[in-house]
Amino acid sequence: MKKLLLATAIAALSVSAANAAPTLYGKAFVTADYVNADFDTADNINDYDEDTVEINSNSSRIGIRGSEAMTANTDVIYQLEYGTRVDGDSDGFTNRDTFLGLVNKQFGEIRAGKNQSTLDYVNNVVVNDGYWDNLGGNKLEDNEEFGGLNMADSSRINSSIVWKTPKYNNLPLELAIMYSSDEANGNKDDGFGAALMFDQGTGFTAGVAYDKDQNINGDIIRGTATVDLGKYVAAPITLGALYQVANFDGLGSGDEDEKGLVLSAAMGLSNFARPATIYAQYNKTDNLNGWNNADSDQIVVGGKYFYKDNIIAHAYAGVNNADNVKTLTIDGDNVTYGSYGDGEVFVIGTGLEYRF
Repeated sequence: MKKLLLATAIAALSVSAANAAPTLYGKAFVTADYVNADFDTADNINDYDEDTVEINSNSSRIGIRGSEAMTANTDVIYQLEYGTRVDGDSDGFTNRDTFLGLVNKQFGEIRAGKNQSTLDYVNNVVVNDGYWDNLGGNKLEDNEEFGGLNMADSSRINSSIVWKTPKYNNLPLELAIMYSSDEANGNKDDGFGAALMFDQGTGFTAGVAYDKDQNINGDIIRGTATVDLGKYVAAPITLGALYQVANFDGLGSGDEDEKGLVLSAAMGLSNFARPATIYAQYNKTDNLNGWNNADSDQIVVGGKYFYKDNIIAHAYAGVNNADNVKTLTIDGDNVTYGSYGDGEVFVIGTGLEYRF
């Protein structure tokens, strides 16, 4: 009997230790990019020109995450994730998604900390990687880090809480609601967001999200849809579309609604020893940052080759043209806009991504 009790106790301790053990994860993604970029202003004061090869780190990160049972139906969940620059352009680590929360089978999941906004929960359309994973580059800051300009996008929100509802009766809907405090939200008020995703596993998905005073001073509404044609015909192609309207409030932006469109296509290739994918993506933004007639167009083509599931080679080429955009200077909470100008960026690059 004592042996049985001892074996049971050891097994229980082993399960507890397994649940408590965190998972270490991350990725290193480095590319070599030929960049030809120029920005020509009306007053010729803030002109910019670049023609060089850059070594870039792209969303490289390291983190730990895990869960542990608290009751029969509730688990504690946690994640500490930090971004790093493999290319050495900056030292140290920066916070990414870091949170502590609970998961309950009946009440869903709640997490508090620094969280990606719920606007990103319907970001199922973007296929670009590396240098051109730049959805959300909608400001030209002092002509530094000059890249393609696009619509406002999701960011990580400090002092925020996210609630994800559980699935009921296998309904193909996922709802997430977010609140962010103004204590770490700059000059914005308390923020709110919500996202609803439809996916019944048939190859078609659709999502809608609303955001208020989180990613911008103002409102963003986004709708997305994707279709996996391989589920219906003999074509391994996935198509996606995203449409977004952003209304900016206050100083530092224009008076127009910013309107953004993304169209994407990705196709799997079967004539290689390992899985491979090619893709194309078109971005169009009207009234960048709310300024009338400040528009941009971007087209990118690329491909990925999976040497292993976690070792991926990338190659891509793209161009972004922006007209009537303004230079921007940020000094604390003070935003100063300079003269209008036109920008063009052409980039061709290749790189290697390692995930662990």
